[in-house]
Amino acid sequence: QGASLVGKDVLLKGDRMAVVDGVPQGSFELASAAGRVKVEVLSPAGLLVDTINLGAVTAGLHDVAWPAGAAKTDAANHRIRVTATSGSTDIPVTTLMRDRVDAVNTGGASMTLELERSGRVPYAGITALD
Repeated sequence: QGASLVGKDVLLKGDRMAVVDGVPQGSFELASAAGRVKVEVLSPAGLLVDTINLGAVTAGLHDVAWPAGAAKTDAANHRIRVTATSGSTDIPVTTLMRDRVDAVNTGGASMTLELERSGRVPYAGITALD
């Protein structure tokens, strides 16, 4: 069953962007709906390079494209920082990163995945399969 995961994309906690169909994107999960969501794109050195204001966003998993980053050769090394509010209340946000499964290890007590960018992670650390 685990072998069917090889070559698939997964989401796990992290803040690195991924390039999907030539466009850099980040992912995040909102605990509840927010009236205002702001995504900041940070360079590999941690400097703010762009801000994407999404406005109102529903609870759940979301991807945000960064079309301006398509020309950057290091776009996959950029990071995102997400803030969300509802009125004056901060909404909990979990930033997520997309990674590809290179191998599955079923030895031992639990299954682990060998990911292209993140190395070995426990299957329980995967937020979603894509």
